[in-house]
This record gives sequence, structure tokens and C-alpha cells, in this order.
Amino acid sequence: MGRVLIIVHHFYSWYNLLGTRVWVREKEQLLPATVNSCGDGTLVVTTDYGEVLYLQQAEVNRERVCAMHQSSIDGVEDMSALAELHEAAIMHNLHQRYQKDGIYTNIGSILAAVNPYKQIPGLYDLERVDLYSKHHLGELPPHIFAVANECYRCIWKRHDSQCVLISGESGAGKTESTKLLLQFLSVMSQNSVGTPPSEKSTRVEQAIVQSSPIMEAFGNAKTVYNNNSSRFGKFIQLHFSECGNIQGGCVIDCILVSVSSTYIYAHIKCSALRNFNSEFLLFP
Repeated sequence: MGRVLIIVHHFYSWYNLLGTRVWVREKEQLLPATVNSCGDGTLVVTTDYGEVLYLQQAEVNRERVCAMHQSSIDGVEDMSALAELHEAAIMHNLHQRYQKDGIYTNIGSILAAVNPYKQIPGLYDLERVDLYSKHHLGELPPHIFAVANECYRCIWKRHDSQCVLISGESGAGKTESTKLLLQFLSVMSQNSVGTPPSEKSTRVEQAIVQSSPIMEAFGNAKTVYNNNSSRFGKFIQLHFSECGNIQGGCVIDCILVSVSSTYIYAHIKCSALRNFNSEFLLFP
């Protein structure tokens, strides 16, 4: 006769530990929550969004409630290290870091950036540029300068062409991220070995960096989600010499909303929409 091993877990096995971090499935969503109490056959948890849930013993199972892994509790700089790979864990990790002004998070070779909608002192100063220029990718906390530095290293030392794709919804910070990449590469170009002192600050670098405000004036407009939304896409190409300094470049624009001038003008009475910045200033 075969043997049967029956393992019975008590209802209060780990739920009775007050303060235990758990995931609760509510309305087809996994929510981060904390155990408040467990008694009389009822598990009481409070979600991170302030909602208090009362779960009866019959409702509590692995599909409804499960313990949160320590990696999700502590938060990680690289989400490929998360033990729980689902949308709720990813969003929770991003939120935890955002609360501490950690707006950058790695996902392997991908950098996720959350728009802080505020200035974070020291995040993009020259000292930070110098710091990230001396370290390889992964040696310091996630930062857009780390990505820019890795690209620069590959271009200069390996002589391999590099490509950075920046994507996101309106207002996510794509334009600002592009400016920061150009800022870092411009500084590295000016400090590159073998660059003559007379070329430390070239017109090429200045033209590329300073072209953004001009393009924004004629290609940005106010929308429902973003007061300064780019209405066009940009393909920016930089050419580096063997010494590592920028020798040239080009910016190719792709108008996404070519009818903004007429369409938004027809709806100018709506405060959420506005014409292109330059036309709005000329014809307010």
C-alpha cells in the first residue's frame, strides 16, 4: 500500500504576526498591505493606500493573501533582483524608491526613470558627473549619467557605435532625460584626453546642447497631461573623434502632431490645451 503524507497548515501560521507585510488580491489587483490583527477567524489587513480589509478564514488562501518577500520589503536598485516578478512588486519597488528621491531604478540593462516634478539638489551637478565618469555601470546607484558614461566608454575605448532609446508617455521626462545625456557627453567630450586646450569648449557641443530650447519653442505645446509637451520626435546623432571629443552631430525631427497649429487654435478656449509655445507667445 502506498503512503500518503498529509501536511496541514494552521490558519494562523504566519498571519498572526502583527506587522507582517503581505500581498492581498482585491478586485483583481495585488495590493501591498500590513497585517493588523488575526483573531476569531478574521484576518484584518491595511493596504498601503489606507484601505482596511476584513478577510474571513474561508477567504484566506495563497491566491488571496501571500507573504511579501524580503526583497520587496527592503526595495532593490535593480529590479531583476526582485524575487517576486509581477506588476504589483515592480510598482511597489518604484514607489518606495520614489519616496526617498530615488527616481532611477535599473531593470537589467534598462533604466526606469520616474519624473519627480521637483528639483533634487545635487542630482545633476558637475560633482555627480565627475563621480559617475569614474565608475562602471552598476558600481554606483542607478542614474542616467551611468548610462551615458557606459555609452561613452564603449564609443571611446571599444570604438563601437551606441544607441540610447528614450520612451515614455507625455510628461514622463523624455526631453529632460535627453538634455541630461547631452550634458554628460558634452562634459566628457571637453575633458577627453588629447583634446587641445583651444577646443575645450567647442561650438559644436554648445550648438547641440542649446538647440533644445529653440526646438521646444516651435515644437512644444500645452496639453492635458503636460504643460510643455513635445509634439515631435527627435533622432539625435553625435560624431566622436578617436580622442573622445564631439566633432559633429545632427538632429532630425519627426513632427507627430503637424496640425497642432490649427487644431489647438480651434480649441484655444479650453485651458488644458494651448498652441505651440512660440505662436502662443506671439499671439496670446
